[in-house]
Amino acid sequence: FKRLMDLAIAVPGALVLLLITPFVVVGNVFANRGPLLYRQVRVGRGSTEFTILKFRTMRTDGSDVPAGSWTERDDPRITPFGRLLRRTHLDELPQVINIARGDLSVVGPRPEQPRYVNELADKLPFYNLRHLVRPGLTGWAQVKYGYAGDEQDALEKLQYEFFYLEHQDAAFDFRIMLRTFRSTITGPGRGR
Repeated sequence: FKRLMDLAIAVPGALVLLLITPFVVVGNVFANRGPLLYRQVRVGRGSTEFTILKFRTMRTDGSDVPAGSWTERDDPRITPFGRLLRRTHLDELPQVINIARGDLSVVGPRPEQPRYVNELADKLPFYNLRHLVRPGLTGWAQVKYGYAGDEQDALEKLQYEFFYLEHQDAAFDFRIMLRTFRSTITGPGRGR
Protein backbone atom coordinates (compact mmCIF):
# COMPACT_ATOMS: atom_id res chain seq x y z
CA PHE A 1 0.00 0.00 0.00
CA LYS A 2 2.81 2.43 0.88
CA ARG A 3 4.35 2.17 -2.58
CA LEU A 4 0.98 2.90 -4.21
CA MET A 5 0.59 5.94 -1.97
CA ASP A 6 4.09 7.09 -2.96
CA LEU A 7 3.26 6.79 -6.65
CA ALA A 8 -0.10 8.51 -6.15
CA ILE A 9 1.81 11.49 -4.76
CA ALA A 10 4.82 11.30 -7.12
CA VAL A 11 2.77 11.48 -10.33
CA PRO A 12 0.98 14.77 -9.52
CA GLY A 13 4.22 15.94 -7.90
CA ALA A 14 5.98 15.39 -11.23
CA LEU A 15 3.38 17.60 -12.92
CA VAL A 16 4.02 20.34 -10.35
CA LEU A 17 7.75 19.88 -10.98
CA LEU A 18 7.17 20.40 -14.72
CA LEU A 19 5.20 23.59 -14.02
CA ILE A 20 7.66 25.03 -11.49
CA THR A 21 10.92 24.18 -13.26
CA PRO A 22 10.76 27.00 -15.87
CA PHE A 23 10.44 29.57 -13.07
CA VAL A 24 13.34 28.01 -11.19
CA VAL A 25 15.40 28.06 -14.41
CA VAL A 26 14.75 31.80 -14.82
CA GLY A 27 15.59 32.46 -11.17
CA ASN A 28 18.70 30.36 -11.53
CA VAL A 29 19.88 32.30 -14.58
CA PHE A 30 19.58 35.64 -12.82
CA ALA A 31 20.37 34.88 -9.19
CA ASN A 32 21.92 31.45 -8.78
CA ARG A 33 24.29 30.88 -11.69
CA GLY A 34 25.41 27.33 -12.21
CA PRO A 35 23.80 23.92 -12.56
CA LEU A 36 20.05 23.74 -11.99
CA LEU A 37 20.12 20.46 -10.10
CA TYR A 38 22.16 19.37 -7.13
CA ARG A 39 22.95 15.68 -7.04
CA GLN A 40 24.35 13.92 -4.02
CA VAL A 41 24.86 10.31 -3.01
CA ARG A 42 22.71 9.27 -0.05
CA VAL A 43 22.16 6.01 1.80
CA GLY A 44 18.78 4.34 1.41
CA ARG A 45 16.96 1.18 2.41
CA GLY A 46 19.26 -1.76 3.01
CA SER A 47 22.19 0.69 3.17
CA THR A 48 22.20 0.93 -0.64
CA GLU A 49 23.37 4.19 -2.13
CA PHE A 50 21.38 6.34 -4.54
CA THR A 51 21.64 9.84 -5.99
CA ILE A 52 19.19 12.33 -4.53
CA LEU A 53 18.01 15.24 -6.68
CA LYS A 54 17.29 18.78 -5.51
CA PHE A 55 17.22 22.21 -7.05
CA ARG A 56 20.61 23.71 -6.24
CA THR A 57 20.49 26.35 -3.50
CA MET A 58 24.18 26.94 -2.80
CA ARG A 59 27.08 28.51 -4.59
CA THR A 60 29.12 25.96 -6.47
CA ASP A 61 32.53 27.22 -5.31
CA GLY A 62 32.01 26.21 -1.64
CA SER A 63 34.73 28.64 -0.65
CA ASP A 64 33.49 29.65 2.83
CA VAL A 65 33.09 26.24 4.43
CA PRO A 66 35.27 23.12 4.49
CA ALA A 67 34.10 20.31 2.23
CA GLY A 68 31.84 17.78 3.87
CA SER A 69 30.79 20.00 6.76
CA TRP A 70 27.20 20.02 8.02
CA THR A 71 24.98 22.54 6.30
CA GLU A 72 23.96 25.19 8.79
CA ARG A 73 20.60 26.93 8.92
CA ASP A 74 22.13 30.26 7.78
CA ASP A 75 24.96 28.71 5.79
CA PRO A 76 26.98 31.37 3.92
CA ARG A 77 27.03 29.15 0.81
CA ILE A 78 23.25 29.53 0.34
CA THR A 79 22.42 32.05 -2.39
CA PRO A 80 19.55 34.54 -1.98
CA PHE A 81 17.51 32.65 -4.59
CA GLY A 82 18.48 29.40 -2.90
CA ARG A 83 17.17 30.80 0.39
CA LEU A 84 13.81 31.42 -1.28
CA LEU A 85 13.75 27.88 -2.67
CA ARG A 86 14.55 26.47 0.77
CA ARG A 87 12.03 28.63 2.60
CA THR A 88 9.27 27.45 0.23
CA HIS A 89 10.68 23.88 0.15
CA LEU A 90 10.70 24.02 -3.65
CA ASP A 91 14.33 22.86 -3.61
CA GLU A 92 13.01 19.42 -2.56
CA LEU A 93 10.57 19.09 -5.47
CA PRO A 94 12.91 17.14 -7.82
CA GLN A 95 12.83 14.35 -5.24
CA VAL A 96 9.47 13.28 -6.71
CA ILE A 97 11.71 11.65 -9.34
CA ASN A 98 13.48 9.74 -6.54
CA ILE A 99 10.08 8.70 -5.19
CA ALA A 100 8.92 7.50 -8.63
CA ARG A 101 12.16 5.51 -9.06
CA GLY A 102 11.71 3.89 -5.64
CA ASP A 103 14.77 5.49 -4.03
CA LEU A 104 12.58 7.44 -1.62
CA SER A 105 9.19 7.12 -0.04
CA VAL A 106 7.09 10.17 0.77
CA VAL A 107 7.45 9.37 4.50
CA GLY A 108 10.46 7.81 6.19
CA PRO A 109 13.76 8.77 7.81
CA ARG A 110 15.62 11.40 5.76
CA PRO A 111 18.55 9.85 3.87
CA GLU A 112 22.04 10.95 4.86
CA GLN A 113 25.35 11.09 3.01
CA PRO A 114 27.49 7.93 3.30
CA ARG A 115 30.17 9.83 5.22
CA TYR A 116 27.71 10.91 7.89
CA VAL A 117 26.11 7.48 8.02
CA ASN A 118 29.51 5.92 8.74
CA GLU A 119 30.36 8.52 11.40
CA LEU A 120 26.97 8.33 13.09
CA ALA A 121 26.81 4.52 12.94
CA ASP A 122 30.13 4.41 14.82
CA LYS A 123 28.86 6.77 17.53
CA LEU A 124 25.13 6.11 17.86
CA PRO A 125 23.91 2.65 18.87
CA PHE A 126 21.53 1.03 16.39
CA TYR A 127 21.83 3.93 13.94
CA ASN A 128 21.68 1.62 10.93
CA LEU A 129 18.22 0.34 11.92
CA ARG A 130 16.90 3.44 10.17
CA HIS A 131 17.93 1.75 6.90
CA LEU A 132 15.36 -1.03 7.36
CA VAL A 133 12.83 1.14 5.54
CA ARG A 134 12.93 3.29 2.44
CA PRO A 135 14.03 6.83 3.37
CA GLY A 136 11.52 9.62 2.96
CA LEU A 137 10.99 13.10 1.64
CA THR A 138 9.63 13.91 5.10
CA GLY A 139 9.46 12.04 8.36
CA TRP A 140 8.44 12.08 12.00
CA ALA A 141 11.84 13.48 12.96
CA GLN A 142 11.41 16.40 10.54
CA VAL A 143 7.96 17.38 11.80
CA LYS A 144 8.84 16.94 15.48
CA TYR A 145 12.44 18.16 15.59
CA GLY A 146 13.24 20.07 12.43
CA TYR A 147 16.70 20.70 11.09
CA ALA A 148 19.72 18.72 12.32
CA GLY A 149 22.98 20.60 12.03
CA ASP A 150 25.28 18.48 14.15
CA GLU A 151 25.82 15.13 15.82
CA GLN A 152 23.73 15.96 18.91
CA ASP A 153 20.80 16.93 16.69
CA ALA A 154 21.24 13.67 14.76
CA LEU A 155 20.98 11.74 18.03
CA GLU A 156 17.78 13.57 18.96
CA LYS A 157 16.28 12.96 15.53
CA LEU A 158 17.24 9.29 15.70
CA GLN A 159 14.87 8.85 18.65
CA TYR A 160 12.00 10.12 16.50
CA GLU A 161 13.06 7.86 13.63
CA PHE A 162 13.00 4.83 15.93
CA PHE A 163 9.54 5.85 17.10
CA TYR A 164 8.46 5.98 13.45
CA LEU A 165 9.95 2.55 12.74
CA GLU A 166 7.95 1.09 15.64
CA HIS A 167 4.66 2.78 14.82
CA GLN A 168 4.61 3.18 11.05
CA ASP A 169 1.34 2.59 9.29
CA ALA A 170 -0.80 4.40 6.71
CA ALA A 171 -2.58 6.55 9.31
CA PHE A 172 0.72 7.66 10.87
CA ASP A 173 2.17 8.43 7.43
CA PHE A 174 -0.91 10.50 6.62
CA ARG A 175 -0.55 12.38 9.92
CA ILE A 176 3.11 13.13 9.11
CA MET A 177 2.18 14.35 5.62
CA LEU A 178 -0.47 16.67 7.07
CA ARG A 179 1.95 18.09 9.62
CA THR A 180 4.58 18.55 6.92
CA PHE A 181 2.08 20.36 4.72
CA ARG A 182 1.00 22.57 7.61
CA SER A 183 4.58 23.48 8.58
CA THR A 184 5.40 24.18 4.92
CA ILE A 185 2.51 26.66 4.80
CA THR A 186 2.93 28.21 8.26
CA GLY A 187 6.72 28.05 8.51
CA PRO A 188 9.09 25.93 10.57
CA GLY A 189 8.22 25.41 14.19
CA ARG A 190 4.64 26.60 13.92
CA GLY A 191 3.10 23.45 12.49
CA ARG A 192 4.05 21.12 15.33
